[in-house]
Amino acid sequence: MNLRYLFLISILVTACVFSSCSRAEETTNIKGPKDYKAQCDRGDATGCFYLGVMYAEGKVVTQDNALAEAFFRKACDGGDALGCLVLGFWYEGDKHVTRDDTQAAAFFRKACDKGEALGCRSLHVTLDSFQEAALWRKACDRGFAEACFLLGQAYEEGKGIRQSDTEALNYYGKACDLKEETGCEAYARLKKR
Repeated sequence: MNLRYLFLISILVTACVFSSCSRAEETTNIKGPKDYKAQCDRGDATGCFYLGVMYAEGKVVTQDNALAEAFFRKACDGGDALGCLVLGFWYEGDKHVTRDDTQAAAFFRKACDKGEALGCRSLHVTLDSFQEAALWRKACDRGFAEACFLLGQAYEEGKGIRQSDTEALNYYGKACDLKEETGCEAYARLKKR
């Protein structure tokens, strides 16, 4: 099972199922699966997402991957970036569905386009070096430290982008500022050259 997915879903399950679903509760008083279902039926993608989480993990409701996938799709189609991200992880090779790299890339792209930096970062597995650099820039601009580091590395190595130690230092520095230790180490190493 994909560790990123497990980490994401465990945080969401803990935050959501056990009564602190802040995204859903911003506009409504959500108490359980029936409330999320009603919210989803009204076209609120957040309710669909939380139903997907509940069915995926079997918390509060009986675990059902097919229903979880359907709710995550509805959430994604309704504009919820996390719904797209979860489906990307599933199709990337999780046990919930048959692996499909094309589907994974499509869902990661949707998540990225909807503002989810981890979607941008995860999309790189299906892209060439030039496309990777563009996605890393987008994710870095959204504060995703690892993407800043990877963009610095791309500039340093000239991978998919014109080689530039100045730009490499810039992005390694951004990664370091965002508390990415490898960015700090790379910055110090390159600065000494």
